[in-house]
Amino acid sequence: MVHQPRSDGTRDGVRGSVRDGVRDGVRDGTRDSPQAGLDPASWPALLAPRLAYFAGVARHEHVTRAAQDMGVPQSTLSRAMVRLEQDLGITLFARKGRTVSLTPAGRAFLTSVEGALAEVERAAESVRADADPASGKVAFGFLHTMGSETVPGLIRAFRADHPRVRFQLVQNYGEAMIERLRAGDLDLCLTSPVPDAPDLVARRVDVQRLRLVVPDDHRLAGRKRVRLAEAADESFVTLEPGYGLRRITDDLCAKAGFKPRVAFEGEEAETLRGLVAAGLGVALLPPPAVARPGVVELTVTAPRAVREIGLAWLDGHPDTPPVAEFKRFLLSRRGQILPD
Repeated sequence: MVHQPRSDGTRDGVRGSVRDGVRDGVRDGTRDSPQAGLDPASWPALLAPRLAYFAGVARHEHVTRAAQDMGVPQSTLSRAMVRLEQDLGITLFARKGRTVSLTPAGRAFLTSVEGALAEVERAAESVRADADPASGKVAFGFLHTMGSETVPGLIRAFRADHPRVRFQLVQNYGEAMIERLRAGDLDLCLTSPVPDAPDLVARRVDVQRLRLVVPDDHRLAGRKRVRLAEAADESFVTLEPGYGLRRITDDLCAKAGFKPRVAFEGEEAETLRGLVAAGLGVALLPPPAVARPGVVELTVTAPRAVREIGLAWLDGHPDTPPVAEFKRFLLSRRGQILPD
């Protein structure tokens, strides 16, 4: 279909679809969204295929030489430049035979076109670099409790065979990481509980015991093991609602026959240990990377106090080579993800 310019500002019977709507940033009385350029009637969609041709002709100031340099028929290049000028409604070139020179409008347009093409080049090189099998990037999310020891150990082991792979690391709670997976911000995440959603693939990769953490002067501090029901009358310090460990805590207490009386809520396990050490309550927590003074950590004998650790990714989402390698590495270490 050939777009013919019209004196009334229409193109193919659509009045102002590009010239009035997109250029002014307003369509139907509302300002365009950032995705407006994807509209088939927008300037980017209309002009993008011809911008590299325009830059080549401007660089050579000769249609034949530009066509030879770019490996396209001269007739194709000539028609593209005529169409470009028609669509813009502006003369970009002064012509003398096959030799051309830029008009003032053409020079101004070229400056912006060269910037746009350079940005496309940078974007293409960036995504290609991120997908490089040897030196690409993995966007990897994990729980806060895995940040001090588990994840550094995993990455160290992986990079023994893949020393140049880069990582973008994100620490967060489970539900937030799942949302970032869905948004495309993460390739993989280690989370708990193991998610169960139709748009995700999740594999259980390890199980972690939880302990009842009490102050070192607590009535239970002399014990090594305890039934969770023995803490029914205690004040609990927990993570905030929405955190996987908070859900597990609530579920375990329900199985033990009580609802925990929550005194403090936080966002990070080591902060909760500090609150326990200060005598402000007890907590169900995974083992610490480094022993904390002021607390005693008791094995819970009933109910079984564990949390399952899952590796999750978007279903049907194609992996780049470095992501595929890291995924295989993690799955090969099932049962060995967490330090002993």
